[in-house]
Amino acid sequence: MGMAKSLGLETPFAMIAGSEIFSLEMSKTEALTQSFRKAIGVRIKEETEVIEGEVVEVQIDRPASSGVASKSGKLTMKTTDMETVKLGRSFSRSRDYDAMGAQTKFVQCPEGELQKRKEVVHWFLALFTGDTGEIRSEVREQIDTKVAEWREEGKAEIVPVHMLDIECFSFLNRALENEMSPILVVATNRGVTTIRGTNQKSPHGIPIDLLDRLLIISTQPYTDEDIRKILEIRCQEEDVEMNEEAKQLLTLIGRDTSLRYAIHLITAAALSCQKRKGKVVEIEDINRVYRLFLDARRSMQYLVEYQSQYMFSEPVEADGEDEQDAMQT
Repeated sequence: MGMAKSLGLETPFAMIAGSEIFSLEMSKTEALTQSFRKAIGVRIKEETEVIEGEVVEVQIDRPASSGVASKSGKLTMKTTDMETVKLGRSFSRSRDYDAMGAQTKFVQCPEGELQKRKEVVHWFLALFTGDTGEIRSEVREQIDTKVAEWREEGKAEIVPVHMLDIECFSFLNRALENEMSPILVVATNRGVTTIRGTNQKSPHGIPIDLLDRLLIISTQPYTDEDIRKILEIRCQEEDVEMNEEAKQLLTLIGRDTSLRYAIHLITAAALSCQKRKGKVVEIEDINRVYRLFLDARRSMQYLVEYQSQYMFSEPVEADGEDEQDAMQT
């Protein structure tokens, strides 16, 4: 979402997850194709000749005979380059006035010549919008042909945007070779794991041929200062006032457990503060909700400690293979 906001509203953004492409109504390749075309925007430029100026006089000639239906008129326009030196306002026009409403808009007098060329840009945010099920390839070929004509004439530009997906690598590998393919961003939290649908293992679960075409961006864990700033922004969004000691404790909780768990504690701590008739969240509110709501690590320790008291419970093995399978799940 941060990437979508940084791109702006004029750039189409299509974000999907791997589970969204599995549907009974359409195939996986069709779902990916529609997502690709949602992420392609067309900007059409046209140059038109316009006459722009300030209307200073309108004359309409009406014929005297009632049988003649034709009328003629005269329209006088000017710009700032056509103005003359003004010495003053005539006394005969000192009492002239115009009736105008609240919707009247005042604009500056245009500059330059009356007749000029003006460039108009039309935005089509995507080559595909709406849910229409399967689309025939002939229809897509006609659209691609028309867009190609616009590009050759210099009327259209392809706007690349970003899309998120971790499945159907073979189709994505072929789709990236298309002339109008958008920029593809894949996100995964896997290490060296098995590629889905095969028995082969590769880094991040991505085939080697597709991985070789990607630019891999390295990420670093959040520092204490980063966690604190994120929590402060979250408090502002939720209108929660918190003192410095509580923010420091919440930062330590986010570092030791997870940032998502610390963010969830903000709302719970605010409700605890309201219950004790307080206005500012303090350390006691953070400690209370921390004892009431467990994070993933403490929940696992609780299950290991009391696993014999649960129904259909299996012994938990702490070897590396099971941890890797749990991470993949």
